[in-house]
Amino acid sequence: MNARSPPIEHIPAIRIRRWGRVRKGSQAGTYAQSFEDMILEMLGRIPQSRELACTTPNARAHAIGEAAARKAALVAGTLALPPGALGWLTVVPELFSIWRIQSQMVADIAATYGRGWQLTREQMMFCLFRHTAAQAMRDIAVRAGERWLVQAASLAAMRTAARKIGIKLSKRGIGHGIARWLPIVGAVGVGSYAWYDTRQVARTAIDLFAMESAAGFSLGSDEGALYD
Repeated sequence: MNARSPPIEHIPAIRIRRWGRVRKGSQAGTYAQSFEDMILEMLGRIPQSRELACTTPNARAHAIGEAAARKAALVAGTLALPPGALGWLTVVPELFSIWRIQSQMVADIAATYGRGWQLTREQMMFCLFRHTAAQAMRDIAVRAGERWLVQAASLAAMRTAARKIGIKLSKRGIGHGIARWLPIVGAVGVGSYAWYDTRQVARTAIDLFAMESAAGFSLGSDEGALYD
């Protein structure tokens, strides 16, 4: 049975120190390495879900996605409120908090489609980061007609993918840090991006698990594109 993700206060302090070094010395590689480590640690703790499978899961999956997007926007916007240099210290906690929300959302969507019992770290990585770093998913998922096949990957392949994602996220993290210098306006922008990003993750999860469950039972009348 998978353990839940650790509380945000349990993030090792070294990550904050790494972020400080990157900010002061512009060492983007160190920042990307920090994200790589965080991604791998998070994927090792897939959250459990209390959602139950149903025969018409799309409406429920949509509601789960919208609720998670609103929560992510609120959390990100709140953590982005501290201004200036102090705000830089909240960048890593902000992203880690959003990942926790999104990870739980993916687990809940998978359970709604009756796939929660076999949710893998590869599927979680695919759902969380496909829209961010599609090229990093080459060794994780392949396109087969209208569906994606997410395959088992070695630790080396997972680390390579996490490294590529980390490089992408390092640029986003710097942008989020700069936004801290724009009181209120920056927080609104960060919150809006978290809302959008979470909806993208939800869309990927719905597409993936709807296709996987299609052979098992009818999806019902609510089937269709939910995130146009």
